[in-house]
Amino acid sequence: MLLLALAVFFAALSPLMRWYAFPRLAKIPANEYQTMVLEAKNATLLDYGSLKARTVPKVTIVQTLKGDVEASEKIEKTAGRDVVVWDGLSYVQGPDGKMVSRVPERYIFDAHTQEPVHATGETVDGDPVRRKGIEFKWPFLTEKRDYEYFDAQTRTSAPIHYQGTRTFRGLKVYYFEQTVPWTRVAMPKTMPVKGITPADVARTGTTRWYTTVRRFWVEPVTGAPVNGEEIHQEELRGGTLLGGRAKVTAFAGHVKMREDYIDHTVSVVKANRTLVLLMTSYLPWSFLLLALLLLSLSLYLEARATPQPVTA
Repeated sequence: MLLLALAVFFAALSPLMRWYAFPRLAKIPANEYQTMVLEAKNATLLDYGSLKARTVPKVTIVQTLKGDVEASEKIEKTAGRDVVVWDGLSYVQGPDGKMVSRVPERYIFDAHTQEPVHATGETVDGDPVRRKGIEFKWPFLTEKRDYEYFDAQTRTSAPIHYQGTRTFRGLKVYYFEQTVPWTRVAMPKTMPVKGITPADVARTGTTRWYTTVRRFWVEPVTGAPVNGEEIHQEELRGGTLLGGRAKVTAFAGHVKMREDYIDHTVSVVKANRTLVLLMTSYLPWSFLLLALLLLSLSLYLEARATPQPVTA
């Protein structure tokens, strides 16, 4: 009887681990803090002194994500689910270490599904936004399909396309790609020239345009990108600021993650992948197998204990 009860217990525990425990335990921590460094070598960069584009050896982009626990807890009270609030900062600097652009973000999302949670404070560079789709991270158990991806420059979402399964640093990954066509975008609130504001530039009639090809290699169990690249271009167009020129390149380069950050990301993802697999595969199947073994053993012992009829 005890073996039969244990068999029923583990048979019930198997789906509970996958469909009840996993959604409640697999979450992005609210106090997450991470930094990523990307580089564009031999890039084109605008010299704001002469307003002429020049080739530079390297442009560096530092992306920081910091969780705001207090804000998360406040939003959770009305959202009715676990929420993560990330304060992001994309800081671009030239080869001389001087700031090229500085764009902050506040990204609010569901801790398990990564779906946006719309709340006060959801912004890009101080402008209120209402995100649709994902940003920075894919859902746990990423599927082989297209996803809506939010572009911070244009403040819009568009499909990022699944392009196949590949191997990256020993991991099976899904490759996604998105092309953002030339789009007019806002000037950064923090300009690279001291004393110049976006309003000052707007008065000259000069506008800023942007296009990019965005690439991600995503580990599907955790939904974490292990590598990312952008073929990025920005232009200033028209107006009196350019001195009669139709356009000038503000920045153009192939932006890639720095090697040491790729290595670190891969090692972290491998460790987290094992934890997710424990809840979604290893433990549920182990419990189910154990339940079948216990049931078989219970039936076998029951059969042996049954008295056999005596024949004359």
